[in-house]
Amino acid sequence: MYSSFLIKYAEIGIKGKNRYLFENALVNQIRFAMRRCEGEFEVRKAEGRIYVDASGNFDYDETIENLQTVFGVSGICPMIQVEDDSFENISRVVVDFMDKAYPDKNKTFKVYARRSRKTYPRNTMELNADIGEVILNAFPEIKVDVHNPDICLYVEIREKVYIYSQIIPGPGGMPIGTNGKAMLLLSGGIDSPVAGYMVSKRGVKIDAVYFHAPPYTSERAKQKVVDLAKLVSRYSGPINLHVINFTDIQLAIYEKCPHDELTIIMRRYMMRIAEAIATETDCLGLITGESIGQVASQTLHSLACTNEVCTLPVYRPCIGMDKQEIVDISEKINTYETSILPFEDCCTIFVAKHPVTKPNLNIIKRHEHNLDEVIDDLMKTALESREIIEVR
Repeated sequence: MYSSFLIKYAEIGIKGKNRYLFENALVNQIRFAMRRCEGEFEVRKAEGRIYVDASGNFDYDETIENLQTVFGVSGICPMIQVEDDSFENISRVVVDFMDKAYPDKNKTFKVYARRSRKTYPRNTMELNADIGEVILNAFPEIKVDVHNPDICLYVEIREKVYIYSQIIPGPGGMPIGTNGKAMLLLSGGIDSPVAGYMVSKRGVKIDAVYFHAPPYTSERAKQKVVDLAKLVSRYSGPINLHVINFTDIQLAIYEKCPHDELTIIMRRYMMRIAEAIATETDCLGLITGESIGQVASQTLHSLACTNEVCTLPVYRPCIGMDKQEIVDISEKINTYETSILPFEDCCTIFVAKHPVTKPNLNIIKRHEHNLDEVIDDLMKTALESREIIEVR
């Protein structure tokens, strides 16, 4: 029944003179998403609207699923296009549309007509009344309800006539790349993929860094993170995943620093390394999945100690969320089942039995001096030997 889709957007509509830049970015993102679908699609922009037209056979459900991964899309409207804009032809198509789309006619409806082409002989109010009359005459069991209708029938008079009655929710947000680039610290847990998704939703292009600790963490743990990056990349676009061998740094911290401070000191060196890669790759900030009080390294005292090593801003979109809220988003974006696979990451392997929850920054910095003889060389080696995986 449908071979075209009207794409609605929200925030882009208030961007003033720069609106076309956001529209063009959204068109490019839709074209990229459509490459994952079977069939050929034309994505076009006309009169402040974006349309996706399928040519030949295509999978409807697959198309909707991929359009729902494009940030900036607020609604997806499967529609039919009418070339002959005579009212008699529009009436015939509307009756056919209602008959096929709603086999059960025991419903209420309202017509929302919109006449962008002002030369059309009927105005909006006349179109609403006349099309409503046509439907009532064709289907006596259907009733009008202007306040809370079961069916909202949209008829738009533009260069063609577009008819639709369904608005499928999109993810919202802003098109990727319209708000710069940031570096995600991606672990194998539930929180960091959600954090990457949430920042990407605001139009930020992301890359990611993962800290691997062989032989204490397995290749399966690394593959789990690659799989999570692939799931996030459905929304964020391609991700360059920087894999850092963190084993020697962790062993040095374990050997030379108090064990109750292992996690904080380890996190501080992770942030240093992530910032070095972020600066090298033109990122404007770091992203983590931290949430206040969730674990010992995420108390306010611990976060303050971690932040102290960074000059770039650190974005923590999950900071005020409880675990269930984060889990709900992870299930929505299909990362949850991968995140809970039982492969250890480097943070859990070297965790202390009784980690400090209110670290003193001056004491932490004093104990880091125990690493002075080795840490610069270890960090340099870790950065130079990193593996970069392009995930898409």
